[in-house]
Amino acid sequence: MSRRADDPLQKVLRECRGGMAFAGFSSVILNALALLVPVYMIQIYDRVITSRSLDTLAMLTVIIVVGLVTFSLFDYLRSRIYLIMSERVVRRLDADVLTAAVGEALRSRGASAQALRDLDTLRHFISQGPISTLFDAVCAPIFLLALFLLHPAYGVVAIIALVALAGLGLIAEFIGRRPGHDANESALKVQIEAGAVVRSAELVEGLGMLPALARRWRRERHKVQEMAWKSLNGVKAMASITKGVRLGIQVAVLALGATLVLDNHVSPGALSAASIIIGRKLLPFEQLIDGWRQWAGAADAKRRLHELFATSATRKQSMPIEAATSKLVVDRLSFIPPGSDKAVLRGISFEVEPGEAIGIVGPSASGKSTLARLLIGAFAPTGGGVYLDGQPVHLWERESFGAQVGYLPQSVLLLDGTIRENIARFAEADPADIIAAARKADVHEMIGRMPFGYETVIGEAGFQLSGGQRQRIGLARALFGKPKLLILDEPNAALDAQGEMSLVNAIRAAKQQGTTVVLIAHRPSLVAAVDKLLVLSEGSVERYGPRAEIMRAITVGANKPAAPAVPAVGMTPTPGPKVQPIREQAVTS
Repeated sequence: MSRRADDPLQKVLRECRGGMAFAGFSSVILNALALLVPVYMIQIYDRVITSRSLDTLAMLTVIIVVGLVTFSLFDYLRSRIYLIMSERVVRRLDADVLTAAVGEALRSRGASAQALRDLDTLRHFISQGPISTLFDAVCAPIFLLALFLLHPAYGVVAIIALVALAGLGLIAEFIGRRPGHDANESALKVQIEAGAVVRSAELVEGLGMLPALARRWRRERHKVQEMAWKSLNGVKAMASITKGVRLGIQVAVLALGATLVLDNHVSPGALSAASIIIGRKLLPFEQLIDGWRQWAGAADAKRRLHELFATSATRKQSMPIEAATSKLVVDRLSFIPPGSDKAVLRGISFEVEPGEAIGIVGPSASGKSTLARLLIGAFAPTGGGVYLDGQPVHLWERESFGAQVGYLPQSVLLLDGTIRENIARFAEADPADIIAAARKADVHEMIGRMPFGYETVIGEAGFQLSGGQRQRIGLARALFGKPKLLILDEPNAALDAQGEMSLVNAIRAAKQQGTTVVLIAHRPSLVAAVDKLLVLSEGSVERYGPRAEIMRAITVGANKPAAPAVPAVGMTPTPGPKVQPIREQAVTS
């Protein structure tokens, strides 16, 4: 999948190049300073012991102490750089990742919380410093040169060891990558399924589904564990072989060194130094193989984030817009869901003037809720468009659009937080505006009877609301801020008679303020509050016109013996106001 030119992850990684360059430079310094201990050992064996000079020992010790302090300083600075880069990645990407994840959830209707976990995986990978192991491996020539200076035979053994470990690393990559990738993807699916079960706890418990779901979850988990075992088993085997090879090479160096000492080619100090240097040179390669899973996990997280950003690019305007009028125009609107070849909506056209209300009715699966989501710009139209004050709603800058729109979905979701925060949409707001919205929805007194009033915490960790209470607080949230466009999708589904009466009064009050209201409903009591009716059937407009005229036509049709129940599918549309084509060029996603 090709990457977007403005991929946020790619941008922040480019910004980290300077930090990576410093980390690489620090690694060179650290690996060079790591030679101080072998050099010190050579001097102890070959100079201090033979000369029995304590002054020489003191001077050498001062030098190595200074070197070790410098080593510690650079090691801290390198660790600090990794922490800074990890925090920069999170701070620059957190909002972008959340926005892209929400967009992906709208398109696929699936869980996209993995994107947030992927961001945390990258942060952890950068901050914990596995990258240092790679830099240390790249610095192997420093130790190779030191071994050649001690004796060419040491250098030859080191080259052979390097080739052997590199080969083992490639084998480990070949053995583990594909199974590891499949195991990670399967584990992700199992996590998503488990999360859905937990979120649906009431349904699962009420219908006795838990034992069956637990058995299915256990089967899936066992499959994931088997896949992970196959991946890790091979990698761990290669890691164990690598450790054995490294220790064997160190033994070979000691044996070679002993031979060279006996032949007077090197000193005893060089023998000890060579053993330390070869171990230091080979250690990063062993760590790379042993820590392969971290690298694979970070690579998969990075790939998924790139894919998320590549597919999340519904272009929005960045300039806030304030609607001068609340006129709503839907012009030849069509929509085909992603991954489908069947249109849910086909050629929908209607207009609603400021202060008017339109009711949208139709049987189940006729496209009513999809139309509501298109009206708020959650989906991009496949053809045609939805326009508020002449501007396409799906391209509108989201924050300014949301400030002018109220939306009550069919399934009301209130987020974890206080009632005050939910009504105010989690923005800083004047308490008077919050109370005004609650009064419009007739929930001010109901909120007053709750444990802490407007500061009552609701959600999974707080006070549990009934379905009707959630719907009425959701209505207050929709009415907050005097919206110019109010969209209500089955707003009375969980309301009693009093709640329904409050809803009708709220709709009438909104109309008097010049708000355009779109009402999706079945009950006649709510339809009585609208000025126009639009009847949907299988994604197309069956009837559209003034409410009284459409209701009369539906009643007449319903009284005919062969006519189906309301709304009558297949009847000739009643003549009424028709929307002329507004734009010749359709708006496409």
